[in-house]
Amino acid sequence: MTNHEIKDVSLEAITPDYNLEIFGESCPYPAVATLEAMATLNKGEILEVVTDCGQSINNIPPDAQNHGYTMLLIEQNGPHIRYLIKR
Repeated sequence: MTNHEIKDVSLEAITPDYNLEIFGESCPYPAVATLEAMATLNKGEILEVVTDCGQSINNIPPDAQNHGYTMLLIEQNGPHIRYLIKR
């Protein structure tokens, strides 16, 4: 299991406000769906994204940061990648 903390936050204290699971879809769909979901959140809310698209690591983090969102966590466990993103 690979775990990358992006910001200095207590991950145990984080409870996502919303969850988005995207399985069986190739890129760029996971990144597009993530940005669409993020646009509906209020400032300060957190979205958890779980996907099996390995290429999402190349799209979701930079797309989120380019839109002014904060990556709190990128965690890979087997074929699944989990992101916590704060609006």
